Amino acid sequence: MSVMRALDIKLLRDLRRLWAQALAIALVVGGGVATLVMAVGSYRSLDETRNAYYERYRFADVFAVVKRAPRSLVDRIAEIPGVAAVDARIAKLALLDIPNFREPATGQFISLPDIGEPVLNRLYLRLGRMPEPGRADAVVVSESFANSHKFGPGARFSAILNGRKRELTVVGIALSPEFIYAVGPGDIMPDNRRFGIIWMSENALANAYDLDGAFSAVSVKLLRDTSEREVLQRLDALLDKYGGRAAYGRKDQTSHAWLDHELDMLNNMSRTLPPIFLLVAAFLVNITLTRLVTLEREQIGLLKALGYRETAIASHYVKFVIVIVVIGIAIGIGAGTWLGIYVTALFGIFFRFPFLIFIQSPDLYLIAAVLSVLAAVAGAIHALRDVVRLPPAVAMQAPAPPRFRHLLPSTFAIDRLLSQPTMIMLRNVAHHPIRATFTMLGMALATAILVVSLFLSGTMENLIDVTYFMADRQDAAVSFNEKRSQDVVNQMKRLSGVLAVEPYREVPVRIRKESVERRILISGRPRNADLKRIIDIDLRPVVLPESGLAISDALAEILGVQVGDFVEVDLLEGQHR
Repeated sequence: MSVMRALDIKLLRDLRRLWAQALAIALVVGGGVATLVMAVGSYRSLDETRNAYYERYRFADVFAVVKRAPRSLVDRIAEIPGVAAVDARIAKLALLDIPNFREPATGQFISLPDIGEPVLNRLYLRLGRMPEPGRADAVVVSESFANSHKFGPGARFSAILNGRKRELTVVGIALSPEFIYAVGPGDIMPDNRRFGIIWMSENALANAYDLDGAFSAVSVKLLRDTSEREVLQRLDALLDKYGGRAAYGRKDQTSHAWLDHELDMLNNMSRTLPPIFLLVAAFLVNITLTRLVTLEREQIGLLKALGYRETAIASHYVKFVIVIVVIGIAIGIGAGTWLGIYVTALFGIFFRFPFLIFIQSPDLYLIAAVLSVLAAVAGAIHALRDVVRLPPAVAMQAPAPPRFRHLLPSTFAIDRLLSQPTMIMLRNVAHHPIRATFTMLGMALATAILVVSLFLSGTMENLIDVTYFMADRQDAAVSFNEKRSQDVVNQMKRLSGVLAVEPYREVPVRIRKESVERRILISGRPRNADLKRIIDIDLRPVVLPESGLAISDALAEILGVQVGDFVEVDLLEGQHR
């Protein structure tokens, strides 16, 4: 008992004497723990919030679009094995005329049942109410679109529905699990000023598009453990003769795919940053403990001579490390919890979730603590190896000077070319190659981080220059719901101020190589394309092949194909060849 009390007193003295080094190690450990707790905790909270949002507001599992299908088809869709619920509706794109907004805007109009709530993809009302039956001008708009134009209940704007301009009145502002990310047609990123989701009465939308007793979009909820692939095939077979485009699952739904990508980035951060902090902490522990053991060599020998066991002395230094790590864990847990709540709330505002679920899992704190202790102990093992092995008589003597070997021939007198301090430095580096390597690696990585951060602004400017002045050089892009003849191009060329017009065609397809398939768009471009060009890695325009496909590196890697390989392509419109 007295032995442990004496070593504990020494431990407190060591901590007080080496407080700066101990604090530095504790802060590094705290950084690793905080990053792990923040990233994993916020990922779990956001993922649980998304799942709860999807469940409470009945987000669908399968989606399909048709030109015009009769309502009687809904019962046949519901009879497909594995289908739990079906919601048929009208979905149409329309141009918007918004007061005090000069740029063209597009609205995705979606029908709401005149009585009751939608079966699937229900709305969360932020303000106002649902459209009343019989009011053809009442609409509910998405919150992001409403905020961009400062719309509130009672605001008015116009829309061109099926060639007719109609005045619409905002009666409600809502959120939908289907449109957490609302990306307009042809857009790369969400633009809440130029694209919005608009819900209106089914009767009003059906009258506008002559779809009485018909629908143009359908959503399906599946039973658990149902084969999505089989449901998609059966649904395609039913909708094919009604101009149906191939049905797709939730993973290909635009909003869900974007949200999945954002959460994956957060999850990946939890796997990459914490190990860096913990490796640095292990390195610092090793350096600090090695120096401490070297300085206390004679004291260690004296303790052994007085009867202290190797395990007691080794546990003393392990305690020294654990105390520092515990302080770092406490700092990291507190900072990580606060940052996790802050990041979750920030993402919640960005995603516009109607509510947030915060998850503070005890297992996450335990994992962070165990990993930190293991990393610190691993860094201390090398230094403690000499403590256990050293005999008392040898430990009480000064350490023997290191013996350096001649790596170069004796005729090559390098000491005549270099000064004595330089020779001492080189010998020390050669005597500790692992330590020197890790030190240089750490300095190189730190320099790399600075260089990358300083180059970020220049890189973004170069990215903008390549994207908008070398590849996509057009000033405006016009998209059509249906394919148009070449006469439209000639008409646009005659518009005032237009210097050049270039047509292109995009067709949705399934591309497949053996068992791997993806839904993509095949884009047809003129061979002499000048406004919308494909640029290679050397910033030269790519000449498209006469036959076959040119695909991106990313898609080639997913499919596992190279130049010359064959793939199968299913057209998802027209005759579905």
